[in-house]
Amino acid sequence: VQLVESGGGLVQAGGSLRLSCAASGLTFGIYAMGWFRQAPGKEREFVATINTNGGTTYYADSVKGRFTISRDNTKKTVYLQMNSLKSEDTAVYYCGAPTRPFTTAQFTAVMTSVGSWGQGIQVTVSS
Repeated sequence: VQLVESGGGLVQAGGSLRLSCAASGLTFGIYAMGWFRQAPGKEREFVATINTNGGTTYYADSVKGRFTISRDNTKKTVYLQMNSLKSEDTAVYYCGAPTRPFTTAQFTAVMTSVGSWGQGIQVTVSS
């Protein structure tokens, strides 16, 4: 399984970024997908997850209302639209796929369910 993130960078507070994660080596449409992040000096944390058909999403309270996760199964890609960015959103963002297919979005939010990770991409929000 290979997950490749793109779209990170430096943005001012209040700005927007859109992350993409292109997947290969798995039957993408039967796996829930998730975004996670790790800030300097902190543990990796859940950000958002989405079920197999995109009909159910699940967000951390810290990003609810500002971030939107979506997926395009024809392109084998999951997205994270990040709006109203804050300095505390600064982190390395990781795409993750669970070990098992057909898990729910909520289950996939538990990081121990993630079996495959992308290499991570830096998002820096300047205040």
